[in-house]
Amino acid sequence: MYEKKCLFMFAVLFHISAYGMVAAGSPTGVYMDNGVQTVKQDLMSVEERNEVEQEILTMFGVPKIPRKSPKNLDGSAPQFLFDVYRSIQQDGLHDRKTRSVSEVGQYDDRTVQDSDVIVTLYLSNHSPVSNVRHEHGKRILFELNDVPPEETHMITSAEVHLYQSGTLSSIKKYSVTLYQVLITKNGEKELEFVDTQNTTTDYDGWLRFNATGALISWTHYLYPNRGLYVSVHSHDNEDHEIKPEEIGMVTWADKHQLSEAKKPFMAVYLKSRNGGNIVGGPSLQKHYRRRRRKTIESSYNSNPFQNIADGFQSRSCQIQTLYVSFRDLEWQDWIIAPDGYGAFYCTGECNFPLNAHMNATNHAIVQTLVHLMSPLQVPKPCCAPTKMAQQAVLFFLEDNNVILKKYKNMIVKSCGCH
Repeated sequence: MYEKKCLFMFAVLFHISAYGMVAAGSPTGVYMDNGVQTVKQDLMSVEERNEVEQEILTMFGVPKIPRKSPKNLDGSAPQFLFDVYRSIQQDGLHDRKTRSVSEVGQYDDRTVQDSDVIVTLYLSNHSPVSNVRHEHGKRILFELNDVPPEETHMITSAEVHLYQSGTLSSIKKYSVTLYQVLITKNGEKELEFVDTQNTTTDYDGWLRFNATGALISWTHYLYPNRGLYVSVHSHDNEDHEIKPEEIGMVTWADKHQLSEAKKPFMAVYLKSRNGGNIVGGPSLQKHYRRRRRKTIESSYNSNPFQNIADGFQSRSCQIQTLYVSFRDLEWQDWIIAPDGYGAFYCTGECNFPLNAHMNATNHAIVQTLVHLMSPLQVPKPCCAPTKMAQQAVLFFLEDNNVILKKYKNMIVKSCGCH
């Protein structure tokens, strides 16, 4: 049972390094304790490097590594998700119930906490057909190709972020309303209400709109995605519609002049249908069995006296360093954060007596006593994680879209005898 749980993201790197590689090639990117200090592990062959890379891509949910093109870290979407990433790393979400504000808009802590995946979508490169009167600069369209399928993820929330640059003119109140563009059975256009926000001419910042219903209709019910229509009205004259740029909203009509830092984007929050857990794929398990066979075979040729000496030097169950470096693996051109992560692992003996620092369960204590009486029938308890934490990974998809994924049970926080 525990071995299956260990088949989480990048565990294959641990298996490669822990059992020792002979063939030279690409670096493993793995750092582990050697009993004295943390050192970099051996190299692996090109074939094994390709296996590892493909397995991780499968876990990431992307078919291939995004194109190695210049990535814009100054854009609104990367900066927004980077702020969310930093809040997750600070482990403060469970203690805060108020809305958090980043430099690129607002987000709700509870929504972030309850999601396993957050995807940002930029404006589509294809302009929608202009069939709604006076809609120049008012219709926005987002590509939905990077939204995970319904079979694997459930949409919990979707938000559209639009930037308004405040002016120093006389302060007036306005309503900014988002509509979904539909076509009736008669072939006529109609607008369906999505969300509205009140603002003033002196407001300088991001407006956030709830577009969950519209996104679900496009992705789950396969409604044609004809974009969203932005309508602005003054509180003094609600019958008169004005252009968004008249109240300082950054227009998206001319995308070539649009500032990347103020570019409209959609943030999509999703919940994994498998609970956010990672299961090792067939290639990972096949690779693990192959490495295990080589390890067993090599043990027959090892020095038996050395094994005995190692037994005398065995230590009690404790946590050990295991660090995976993304930069060593040359993934920094598409993984924004982190540069690597400390996975850690548990190792050591669970011998009698089980001291307090071993975090032994009551069952482990009983099993140890029975093992002393019948060592051939009942094994000793195993050294295993007692507490684990998640790891968030922020990376680019195609077309500079950004995705934040939270992987559960990725980091060992403490060990104990089970």
